[in-house]
Amino acid sequence: MKIIILGAGQVGGTLAENLANEANDITVIDSDSSRLRELQDRLDIRTVQGRGSYPSVLRQAGAEDADMLIAVTNSDETNMVACQVAYSLFKTPTKISRVRANAYLSRKELFTGDGFPIDVLISPEQVVTRHITRLIEYPGALQVLEFSKGLARLVAIRATKGGPLVGHELSFLRTHMPKIDTRVAAIFRKDRPIIPQGDTVIEDGDEVFFIAGTDHIRSVMSELQPLEKPYKRIFICGGGNIGQRLAHNLENRYHVKLIERNRERCVMLSENLRKTIVLQGNAANKDLLLEENIESTDVFCAVTNDDEANIMASLLAKRLGVRKVLTLINNPDYVDLIQGGEIDVAISPQQTTIGSLLTHVRRGDVVNVHALRRGAAEAIEAIAHGDHRSSKVVGKRLDEITLPEGTTIGAIVRHNEVLIAHDHLRVQPDDHVILFLVDKSRIRDVERLFQVGLTFF
Repeated sequence: MKIIILGAGQVGGTLAENLANEANDITVIDSDSSRLRELQDRLDIRTVQGRGSYPSVLRQAGAEDADMLIAVTNSDETNMVACQVAYSLFKTPTKISRVRANAYLSRKELFTGDGFPIDVLISPEQVVTRHITRLIEYPGALQVLEFSKGLARLVAIRATKGGPLVGHELSFLRTHMPKIDTRVAAIFRKDRPIIPQGDTVIEDGDEVFFIAGTDHIRSVMSELQPLEKPYKRIFICGGGNIGQRLAHNLENRYHVKLIERNRERCVMLSENLRKTIVLQGNAANKDLLLEENIESTDVFCAVTNDDEANIMASLLAKRLGVRKVLTLINNPDYVDLIQGGEIDVAISPQQTTIGSLLTHVRRGDVVNVHALRRGAAEAIEAIAHGDHRSSKVVGKRLDEITLPEGTTIGAIVRHNEVLIAHDHLRVQPDDHVILFLVDKSRIRDVERLFQVGLTFF
């Protein structure tokens, strides 16, 4: 597939790396030559320096025969105009745009009918906010991913002593919880993947990925670690787009405080948030945190645009007694360094966002993609089409399907019912199949499984 990416920042660079490794023809446009040079030194891609919304720059990048334009610069206006130019002048089939400002997102008519010809709108702030909200809804989880409109969820959790399953074989789970169906899709032990079998023993410290119907998530979590009490008090550091959205999402269910340095921003936040207590100040101020009873706070969310400020405020809050710390980290090199120490969960915006973009690039009918473990693994939801003659999966039992190495099927969603994967289960047309890949280099093989042969037509 020939893809043009506008923007060589964190999101654009991460996307280019993912797509270039999957044998796509990638061209990246950016006005910053040093960013382009850094990408070209690492990846087998073309680069074009210039403003991505200019027709001449898009033509130079090969827009005349491109299959897709993905505009993820820091400027909403540049992204939107680039999609308009690609549509009007080059008839680019698929146009994806990152739009951050709620002033645009709240006016849906801008992107329908005679509005901007954008096929897919991506808002990183919305994606990150949903991600953090789910982590707060499921205390103890490292990652919570939704499939089939929330009917099934894939949860990553750290196995710890005190969990009934820790020290036992996976088969113990079925006898201990006979009425709850779940499947462990993968285990990471000291950063090495393990494809689970019935006799696999869960060890203290394992990172376990399991899939289950939404109603059963908490029950399964309680088998892997002592179940944490629900959160009540949330402290948000940073009143930017993410901080504001997060407070808005949480304030009707939790007691929320938000701290922001800028006075004018504080006034705006206090006018737009109904129940959130808005404070002006520095979240790395020990006295201020103690005044606000940080030691009785359940979750501290640091979501400013400054990684160092987020890290320092989080470390301080943790040492002052906050129960759980969630920290937004833009620099991917920092994420693995800090997660699992005093900072409980490090959130990478680009890795959280990348799945939304990859969903629209995958071949076959893929409706959901989630990057896992900072992009090392992937979970996808694919729809099975065709019949036993035209499809490699339809009509087959799961134990008859030849899956690429390191790939497991976790569940099938059929007519709004979640069916946890067992060998005897047979794939039917229009089933939503949820797969887990510990080796992303196998993604093309998985896509081929769900591509319909010519006999279907």
